[in-house]
Amino acid sequence: MSSPTDQELRQLSEALGQQLHATRERLVTAESCTGGWIAKAMTDVAGSSDWFDCGMAAYSYEAKQALLGVRPQTLESYGAVSRETAIEMVSGALVNSGASIAVAVTGIAGPGGGSADKPVGTVWISWKRRGSDASAQVFHFDGDRDAVRRQTVASALRGLSALL
Repeated sequence: MSSPTDQELRQLSEALGQQLHATRERLVTAESCTGGWIAKAMTDVAGSSDWFDCGMAAYSYEAKQALLGVRPQTLESYGAVSRETAIEMVSGALVNSGASIAVAVTGIAGPGGGSADKPVGTVWISWKRRGSDASAQVFHFDGDRDAVRRQTVASALRGLSALL
């Protein structure tokens, strides 16, 4: 997958904003490796106050626990970059917001921090609607830090669009 351009991210954000508006949904983001980029992409769209609730950039273990309710034992057993953590992040985002739909991302953007089990470019994304079960998917993106983060934002937005 090639790294999406600013224009492509803008188009994805605008289309998703239209979907959120049409379905009267409100979005919350819980972001680690993207550091708030999904929230920025969404709030770059005029009229986003109608359908964007809030974004939480929870980078550290402590922030994931305090802001999103990720359990310490989840982080100890599975690590921050895991299906389990992504699902707890997305669920916590809904609990701690007024939103009806959420996305959470956690991954290794690089250039360091990777391992044999979780190389640079490994990203877990989880999506959830209030009152439903969360879904999660692992991605293995190529490229430098910016490319991994761009691909994560695009994949998060595409997943939200599919969920709607």
